[in-house]
Formats: sequence, C-alpha cells, structure tokens
Amino acid sequence: MQALETFIWNSEPIPTHQTITAAKNGGIILGAYDDDKLIGFSYGFAGFSNKKTYLCSHVLGIHPDYRSQGIGAALKEAQKEEAIKKGYDLITWTYDPLESVNGYLNLSKLKAICSTYIENCYGDMEDNLNQGLPSDRFQVEWWIQSEHLTEDPWWHKDEYKLLVEWDLDESGHPFLMKENFSLLDKENPLLVPIPSNFQRIKKEAFPLAVDWRTKTRKIFQRVFQEGYAAVELLQNTSSPVNYYVLVKRNTLKLGNERIW
Repeated sequence: MQALETFIWNSEPIPTHQTITAAKNGGIILGAYDDDKLIGFSYGFAGFSNKKTYLCSHVLGIHPDYRSQGIGAALKEAQKEEAIKKGYDLITWTYDPLESVNGYLNLSKLKAICSTYIENCYGDMEDNLNQGLPSDRFQVEWWIQSEHLTEDPWWHKDEYKLLVEWDLDESGHPFLMKENFSLLDKENPLLVPIPSNFQRIKKEAFPLAVDWRTKTRKIFQRVFQEGYAAVELLQNTSSPVNYYVLVKRNTLKLGNERIW
C-alpha cells in the first residue's frame, strides 16, 4: 500500500505503524487486486465528534493504469459493507470540490452529501494534484444506513436554478461571473458550475484556477450557511463545466442531525 500511495501522489506514505494500529482499533483497510498485484486501496480509521462515532475514510487511491473502470466505486461499496458490519452508520471523508471526477463518484454514484466547507484543510500541499493552491475541501457525509441512499431524488422532478453564471475566455477556459444569492429564498434546487477539467486549467491558466478556488469558496460557504447541501454532480462530457446540485439539507432523509 505504501508503494502504491507513493507512486500515485509522489509524496511520503502513511507510516505502517499508524495504519496497522488504526486497522486494529476500528479502522478498515481494503485492497483491489489484479491477480496478486495491488492496484487500488482504501484506508479509514475510527473518528469521534460531538458524541458521534463514525469511520473517517482517509485515503482512496487507484493505480493510473486502472482508473475509470469502476474500481474506486467498488472499493467504497466494500468499505460501506465492512463499516456496517462494525456498527457504523456514517462514513466521512474530504475531497477537492473542484475535481469533477471525485464529485461525481462521491455524490452522484455513492449518494453521499456535503454541507461543510473547510478552507485550506491540509495547508500547503506539494503533491502532483494539489501543489500551488489552498487545499480547500468538501467534508462528505455518507449516511450508509439511511433512506437517502435508496430513495429516488425528489429534486429530479423540480426546476433547477443556476446560482452563478459562467462564460468562456479567449482560450476556451470557463470562468465564473456574478452570483445571484436572491435565489436562496426560493425552494428550487440550485446549480453551481465547476470546471470539467480543473487540472487542465491549473496547468494552462493558473491565475484562473485561483479565481475558481476563491469564488467557489465564497459561494459554497454562503449556501451551506443557508442550510443547503450538495447532493449530486451533473456531468456533461461535451461541456467545459459540470454542475453541483444543492438542496435544503432538511429535505433529505438522512435520519441524523449534522455533527459538524
């Protein structure tokens, strides 16, 4: 696992003495294999906050040669089943909200939700994916024994409202325009755009990447303050942006109060 972790992120791996101790004390480590070759893994440890116990899913990594084959989703589903066996009803983790692939997996496929935004969660990071930008993160809640995972999303029957407009610059990169916070007084599900390929913007137009970070930080912090939760990411392979869907958290059948 250490070797694969180092290869994926080009950074120091988690010490073995920590992963072993976590696994023996409520944590869960799972591997995905091609014959006897480890090609993916997930690592989580026990967490506790406001009298609530949960599984903190810390790392999920897939070898680059095996991505886009559903392995990440399979690891998460296996993690859910093992967590239920141990008595957990909540799994939480963080991810960069501007990374569309992660957002689609976490919200659209797994049906996790997010109503917590953490500014610069890990400080300055020097790995291949995060270098140069504040490490802002969504803190995901996956209520693995709730009705939310099995019910049909009510917002699919409603009219979406675009919270912030966007356009393309001369290089064809999307950029955000002015937001319309007056829509927060409505009952409709809201849409917030993010780049379909944020890493490309980082490489080709880094100041624009910073602009996306600072503007979406303001937007998500505001909508979460107003009681909304991100519940889905709508993908369109032919569009330069994808859209988060946000609805009022109290309309979701989570079965639990928020703990953060």
